[in-house]
Amino acid sequence: MDSIRLLIVPFLALAALLGTLGHAQQPASSNSAGNSSAKQPASGADRVVLKVGDVQVTREEFESRIRDIEPGHAEEGAPGKDRQRLADDYASVLMLSQQAVAKHLDSSPEVARQLDIARMQVLSDAEFASLMQQAKPTFAEVSQYYSAHASDYDEVQIRRLFIWKQGDNSKGAPALTSQAAQAKADQIRKAYSSGADVKKLSGDLTKSEEGMLDPNPLTFTRGELSSPMEKVAFSLKEGEWSEIEDTPARLLLIQLVKRDRQQLGQVSPHIEKQLQDQKMQLLLNDLKKNAGIWMDGTYFGTAVAPVPDAQRRASNPPSELPKQEKRGISNNEEQ
Repeated sequence: MDSIRLLIVPFLALAALLGTLGHAQQPASSNSAGNSSAKQPASGADRVVLKVGDVQVTREEFESRIRDIEPGHAEEGAPGKDRQRLADDYASVLMLSQQAVAKHLDSSPEVARQLDIARMQVLSDAEFASLMQQAKPTFAEVSQYYSAHASDYDEVQIRRLFIWKQGDNSKGAPALTSQAAQAKADQIRKAYSSGADVKKLSGDLTKSEEGMLDPNPLTFTRGELSSPMEKVAFSLKEGEWSEIEDTPARLLLIQLVKRDRQQLGQVSPHIEKQLQDQKMQLLLNDLKKNAGIWMDGTYFGTAVAPVPDAQRRASNPPSELPKQEKRGISNNEEQ
């Protein structure tokens, strides 16, 4: 999906400021000082909890505007210090916005430009949220996808056996030949097959600095292992060992401990997001085709660079995209 980059202040804070600006410019409401003779409710959503000049803020207004910025801190059940700090910050923003309107700063070109961007951003995110809801797949679609791609959710539990051929030279450890490494690996596997405690085998091997044996099997799904190791791991029978590599540095073998398949309930959130992203991409493409978008090729250029990780960003509102940090997917790494 093409990236829409709006370099402005964070959306939530700006939306809150925009709301207070709008409130400050409106005439006094039924809760304002102009109607101070009316009896104010002692509790409930309409209870006035904050005043700045002639503007009164009810509990519902305060909590709704603060909730998205600092969830859980504005409600009455939150710690008093937190609510007092938020109230002081809110009152300061409201006071400053009133002063800005009184000085007609909202009519200045720069402030008007920022308000126009904020309005465009809020409306864009609202439509984006509506489209995301529209693109949400049904349970039947998720189930159908799972059935058609069931093998993608296979997983294996493997145990790895490393035999080091090149020891720590600082300790004068001798280098093992391929034949000696094979003999050591055979010794470990024979002891393991005869029922020896695998954790003790692993500990003894590590202490000897001759290799490493996983004391507990590691679980991998498709795509998490290197291609050569994945091909072997998913082709083995349970309990079977296979050599993966024999290099001057090490000998590596793996054992398939168990083969399994993730159930629909385990992977349905992932499938749902994947299908939603795909449907969202199609909706956005259709909107772009019908929106009459034109770009000056002499200014922007004609070549459009591919956007990395587009599917992930398809589920984020355009205003949130600049704030997303690249996050690496941490999988079990081969040692």
